[in-house]
Parts: sequence; C-alpha cells; structure tokens
Amino acid sequence: MASVLARYRWRLVERTEHHLGYPYNLDFEYGALAQLQHFSINNIGDPFIESNYGVHSRQFEVGVLDWFARLWELEKNEYWGYITNCGTEGNLHGILVGREVFPDGILYASKDSHYSAFKAARMYRMESIKVKTLVSGEMDCSDFEQKLLQNKDKPAIVNVNIGTTVKGAVDDLDLVIKILEESGFKNRFYIHCDGALFGLMLPFVKRAPKVTFKKPIGSVSVSGHKFVGCPMPCGVQITRREHIGAFSRDVEYLASRDATIMGSRNGHAPLFLWCTLNKKGYKGFQKEVQRCLQNAHYLRNRLREVGVGAMLNELSSTVVFERPRDEEFVRKWQLACQGNIAHVVVMPSVTIEKLDSFLHELVQTRSNWLQGGRNPAPCIAEEIGGENCACALHKK
Repeated sequence: MASVLARYRWRLVERTEHHLGYPYNLDFEYGALAQLQHFSINNIGDPFIESNYGVHSRQFEVGVLDWFARLWELEKNEYWGYITNCGTEGNLHGILVGREVFPDGILYASKDSHYSAFKAARMYRMESIKVKTLVSGEMDCSDFEQKLLQNKDKPAIVNVNIGTTVKGAVDDLDLVIKILEESGFKNRFYIHCDGALFGLMLPFVKRAPKVTFKKPIGSVSVSGHKFVGCPMPCGVQITRREHIGAFSRDVEYLASRDATIMGSRNGHAPLFLWCTLNKKGYKGFQKEVQRCLQNAHYLRNRLREVGVGAMLNELSSTVVFERPRDEEFVRKWQLACQGNIAHVVVMPSVTIEKLDSFLHELVQTRSNWLQGGRNPAPCIAEEIGGENCACALHKK
C-alpha cells in the first residue's frame, strides 16, 4: 500500500505542475486541519438548525455563509444558504428555487452557460430556451429580449453567467434586469447568478459591475475549490430567505429541516473555506485577483507575439487561443478544448514561470504542426473575433 500511494503522490505532483486548463487554485496549505481528519464530520440538513447528529461543523459553515452574504450585500436575517458539494449543485439549487417560486416559469440560459443549467431543466422537467451569445461568450441580450417577448404569458427564470465556462465572459446583469422589467416581466422573474469562478473574483476587480442582492436577483452560487482553493470539490449557494419556505421540509429522523439538494454534506469543506477566508481576507483576495489578471494579460500578449491568435475578456483571467493539434500536448498541460479553441485559466497557483514553460513548449511543438510555415495557421475568427485571430486573412 505504501508503495502504491507513494507512486500515486508523485503522479499528482507531476500533474499539478502541468495544470493549466481548468479553474482550480492548487496553491493551498491546510496543515492546521490535519488534526480534524480523524472525524466523520457531516452537516446533514439545514445549516441553521442543529440536528441530532452532533459531529458537525455548522458553526463554521454559517461563518462562511455570513462572509459571502456580506460580500453580496444581503442582510443576515434576509439570506439562506448552504455549502454545496460542487458548483453544479449550486446551479441545481438556484434554478430549483426559481422553479418553486414560479412553477410554470421558463428557464433562459445562454448557449455558453455551464451544462448544469440545462441539466437542471431536464431534471426538473422545465421548459428551457437557449439564448445566443456574442463572440465574447456574453449573452446576446437582443436575442434574449426577442425570445422573452415570444413567451410573455409565462414567468422568466434566468441563468446569468458571472464568467462563462470556456471564454470567461460575464453576462450584463443590469441589462438583463432592464430588459425583463421593460418587457412586462416586473415581479415575474427570478435570476440565478452562476458565479462558479468569477463570482468571487469580480468583487475585487476595479470598475467591474456589481453582483449584489440590492438588485432584484434570487440567488448566487460560487465554487469553493476554484479561486478559493480547497482540496475537495465544494461550493456556496446563497438565496433570499423568503424563497426557502416554499420547499423546506421537517425531517423527524434528523430532528431538523432540510431545503438542500443532497442529504449528507461534507462537514470538512466548511473548515477549509473558513480557514482560507479568515487567513486571506478581502485584501488577500484582492491581491490574488490582480495578480491573476496581470498574468492573464501577460499570457495573452505573449501568445500574440509568437503568432498565436488569442482572446482575453476584460473582466476575465481565461485566455482563449487556437486549439493545439497535438493531443499529447493537450493532455500534458490538461487544456480544456471546445471545437477549434482551447483555454488556459490563470489561477493564483499559475506563475509566470509556469506560463513561460508552457509557451516555450507550445512554440516548439506548434512549429512542427505548421511545418515551418508550410501549413497555414488556423482561422478562429468565428470563435474569438477577427481582431484576435492570427490566420493569414486576419493577421495585422
């Protein structure tokens, strides 16, 4: 067993060194929590109502929820939430709340939304409409308005992306609200904000639009294992307390109530999140966000310098570029690909040194793919815009 685990550990070390395509912050250290790994900590049921199961971390969970409620400007007596097992669960819960508030509502989500939005529609047997996107990946609000007006008889449940999966695009929340209110949907809509990655980064970006419950939104979810950095998948879901009564139920077996999706919930995750939030604080996260954005601009600029088409949205640390033709290279650097494009998500654990190593290898292998210029660079203008493409037709 020791030999097997040692080999596995070294594989994890190597894979971590070449991790660029997925939005996980791998720079963390939780040695102080080792003393708690001997306990089976389970936060089953409602975080705010203690159950008969006494080995829990509810006090830490509520501390984490209070932190995010303050970040998104919702008073302590006006919010409800819980720590989920992943970002997808946050979306499933947020959309479920919307469906309970408006049982006959239609789900609107852009085609660049995370697949879990449409998974929710299938699971809940909801009518859903896919909205077009701009080349940036942001929701096309003209198409959204047009599709809204075709269905004025039914309430709208809208999934707003605070950073899309592939391009890191941020939907225009203020414009979405304006369109809903001007199209006759006032008091007949529910907005869930999917902030899996950028929901925590956006508040620390200068001049960025605010995601806040002072606006008429219903819920916000964020992943805990992405920007925060946590050794297991987890997330945070916050909604308005007034919505939860619709489907919260007493569970005699637990001597508690439950409005979550899962039953048992990982009680260790709140401890990891609580430690990080307290250790870094607002100022620590602000520094990390600024460093990520600076390193993302560095990567985008260096890719363009070596003749690789690349795009970076203004509020994002996701750099999109032409898909490498060598699948072995893609697997080595764990790049996330879609069609003709791939991306690197610059997280706090992604250093300039790691980006330089990636760039050096990309330039070498790309020269082989293009055979010293005999094969043309691919055109990806449709995916990232002509101004960002480096093919012969669009190259400046």
